[in-house]
Amino acid sequence: MSSSERFLRSFYPMRKVRQLYDWVLGWADSRYGTTALASLSFSESFFFPVPPDPLLMALALSKPRRAFYFAAVCSAASVAGGIAGYYIGLTLFAAIGEPILQFYGAMEKYELVQGYYRAYDAWAVGVAGFTPIPYKVFTISAGAFQISFLVFVLASVISRSARFFLVAGLIRQFGGPIRSFIDRYFNLLTVVFTVLLVGGFLALRLLR
Repeated sequence: MSSSERFLRSFYPMRKVRQLYDWVLGWADSRYGTTALASLSFSESFFFPVPPDPLLMALALSKPRRAFYFAAVCSAASVAGGIAGYYIGLTLFAAIGEPILQFYGAMEKYELVQGYYRAYDAWAVGVAGFTPIPYKVFTISAGAFQISFLVFVLASVISRSARFFLVAGLIRQFGGPIRSFIDRYFNLLTVVFTVLLVGGFLALRLLR
């Protein structure tokens, strides 16, 4: 069972999880696959339960040469959805944002994310790429806590692009055999990638 499925199982019956995954993956064989990927990436950033990674992998496997194009679509739509989540938290938290978090049983995570934002400001969005905390909790919380919008967008672009281009790059390089490996060790891969990215920024600062 993938990490995404384990998260979904915490609030959905397993049969519903399987139905959602099958429905999402069904778009990979459709001519609307790219549109579905963009819609899924957008909506998952603030309310939809299924992450776009399975559909991204399926599309990248079907057309490896377009893997980075699919990653770009996924990243752009995810950031746009993150901005929507930010404004839901900023202006409609009581009416929409809080019910979404309660539906996912994420109010405790909301308080945890508040601590991240106090310590790291909007750069805490980068944490969303390698923790079990869904990205939607970070986006809605960012607006609710009135985090710097510009930094939020920049952090979202970096963290979401890193995640999706990592997946696309591995699929393009290694093809089908890498898919189960990505699904099983995705969190670890993202942690390693993020550590290397942050380490690169720190090294550049030290060299100045």
